[in-house]
Amino acid sequence: MAEIINLQTEKERVLIGGLNRKAPDFDYTMNELKELAKADNMEVVDQVVQNLDRMDAATYFGSGKVQEIAELANGLDIQTFVINDELSPSQIANLEKETKLRIVDRTELILEIFADRAQTKEAKTQVEIARLQYELPRIHPSANSLDQQHSGGGGGLRNRGAGETQSELDRRVIRKRISDLKQNLKALEKSAATQRERRQQSGLPKVALVGYTNAGKSTTMNQLLARFDQLDAKKKQVFEKDMLFATLDTSVRTIQLPNKQQFLLSDTVGFVSHLPHNLVASFKSTLAEAADADLLIQVVDYSDPNYWEMMTTTTQTLNEIGINNIPMIVAFNKADLRPDTNYPEGDGDDFIYSAKDPASIDALAKLITKHIFAGYHTVNLMIPFSESRILAELEAHTSIIEKDYTELGTQIKVVLDPIRYNKYQKFIQ
Repeated sequence: MAEIINLQTEKERVLIGGLNRKAPDFDYTMNELKELAKADNMEVVDQVVQNLDRMDAATYFGSGKVQEIAELANGLDIQTFVINDELSPSQIANLEKETKLRIVDRTELILEIFADRAQTKEAKTQVEIARLQYELPRIHPSANSLDQQHSGGGGGLRNRGAGETQSELDRRVIRKRISDLKQNLKALEKSAATQRERRQQSGLPKVALVGYTNAGKSTTMNQLLARFDQLDAKKKQVFEKDMLFATLDTSVRTIQLPNKQQFLLSDTVGFVSHLPHNLVASFKSTLAEAADADLLIQVVDYSDPNYWEMMTTTTQTLNEIGINNIPMIVAFNKADLRPDTNYPEGDGDDFIYSAKDPASIDALAKLITKHIFAGYHTVNLMIPFSESRILAELEAHTSIIEKDYTELGTQIKVVLDPIRYNKYQKFIQ
């Protein structure tokens, strides 16, 4: 039997590096860069840091540091250098020329991860648009003389105005591809919007989990499912793994509480500091579930010493995509990894918990209920048999706690949102 080789286990050995320009979060972003590299199946062998007030316009690092990087990489037999900033096209070209290394800036690294993790057609389209927008200004003529000119006839460079260089052709092809992808994305977004409208018609409150990548959003969703939907929880589980950007796709599940009340819970793509602008713009539709939510739950990795910076990143990203003025619970997860921390414990809308602790999940569910069902009414209705259409609507779009058939019609105990409470006043007993 032939030996099966798993190529995914072989990690690419890389250097990482960055400029310390006295930013207070520099060490944090460097640690984050290391985790991003790991998420892209890279092994970080060493890191290079230079203290400079501003980046070198030509090579990002100073000339002496560039030479040091080339020698270090050669001695460690490394071919790739990952940098903790977005570089200009010329900086990448100059660094590659000087170091003989493949240069990957922070933006390209994140795009590589997203391209690898995207599962749905919508997510794949969004990532490809962002990647092409990143690549477009980075196309530069090669050293190949055949790349100089494409024209309608002979004449070489003397006819430059009559034709196009290969790089110009490449740019035109990429712009056309971006345009086509955006059209495709509009159709996909329209389909997703239709699905959201159907969920809105259900009348169920909508709760969205948001926050930093790997903070525990998917674990929180899965534990809520396991706690309150034991029969189908395994079928409804979303993918979770202890890594940055384990999943990019928004998942929506119905959570039914013991009192029969239901709400829709969505697990959204995670954030990271310095998320590429094009990627944020592309993923607005993916985060539409959060924009339509009645309540946001910002899940925070309470065990990470940089959790305040993560919260700042989340707030900035939400503001950038226009998600604000929605009530929010700040849920400090992974309290079990912090010594001498009591949980579950709450103070207003701040909640300390562990997603792996059943008591924490129960307490979180109560806090959610307090928010989203504050204006709801539990009432008894008598629906005459002649009003079967109304009964069908209530069965499809509300949480019915009890139902009994009598001579006069169907008697139900139901939870109504404020709009339906006013609409069905005449049936209230």
